[in-house]
Amino acid sequence: MKAPLVTIIGPTAVGKTSLSLFLAQQLGGEIVSGDSMQVYRGMDIGTAKATLEERALAPHHMIDILKPDQDFSVVQFQQLARQAIQEIQQRGHLPILVGGTGLYVRSIIYDYQFSEVVEDPLFRKEMEEKAKREGNEAIWQRLNQVDPTTAQQVHPNNLRRVIRALEVYQLTGVPISQQVSHSTPDESPYELWLIGLTMERSQLYQRIAQRVDGMMEEGLLQEVENLLHQGYDEHYTAMQSIGYKEFLPYFRGEASLEACVAQLKQNTRRFAKRQYTWFRHQFTGIHWYDVTNLEQWEQLQQTILHEVQESFCCR
Repeated sequence: MKAPLVTIIGPTAVGKTSLSLFLAQQLGGEIVSGDSMQVYRGMDIGTAKATLEERALAPHHMIDILKPDQDFSVVQFQQLARQAIQEIQQRGHLPILVGGTGLYVRSIIYDYQFSEVVEDPLFRKEMEEKAKREGNEAIWQRLNQVDPTTAQQVHPNNLRRVIRALEVYQLTGVPISQQVSHSTPDESPYELWLIGLTMERSQLYQRIAQRVDGMMEEGLLQEVENLLHQGYDEHYTAMQSIGYKEFLPYFRGEASLEACVAQLKQNTRRFAKRQYTWFRHQFTGIHWYDVTNLEQWEQLQQTILHEVQESFCCR
């Protein structure tokens, strides 16, 4: 019999954390973060990690396990997150996977088998030097020509991932996106209850703006400055994530703080739109819940709880 797994997906700022805490408390659950940036220590506000007070309400996993200068791949995430899920199940608790990084979540709920590809250091060095001469955008455009699916999922400034995708294509002749899709079975290894949260677009964008303003009040600018003082600059993948890269021009004296905050809000809105597209095209069997009417949030949480219980938790 398959082990149960509740998964909560949805765009940033839609309310995933709140729902996960409610379900964890009601069902004896432990939360596994499915966010590619929350693994980094010292990156708390910009990644919208659950606060220490929230984490005291239920055990959390896959948070604060790396320094910002350490590379982290979806393969590593898959291994560590599955181990955490197994240990939660062995304790007799319910694992609740929560996140907005689509590929990371999908690598867990479906049985991805990632191809082992040897490395080509000379090719990688060639691409890095080309990026220095011509800019990151030129390398991204090269990836977009051979693997547009992967290119649309990776920001041009995430040079490490762009080059790695090109490296895989160089060595195998097959785009990495095709290798992943061919290794994904139709069925989950878990008894899965997949929850998707959605919200009317204009209201979500308003919540995003409010969240960014709240982050600034909580000290996001100081968080970015502390990371820079520790030597974590734009050359590290972690610092190219939304919530951090937008402030680099401010610290270089190239943009005003107001312009950087506005850019963060815009980038977050665009990210939320991409998340919607990814979830709707890459996941099947999602139980969608519209959370636009926040006045009915408590009632909706009870509805979701009942449906999860009916599905598998409390038979």
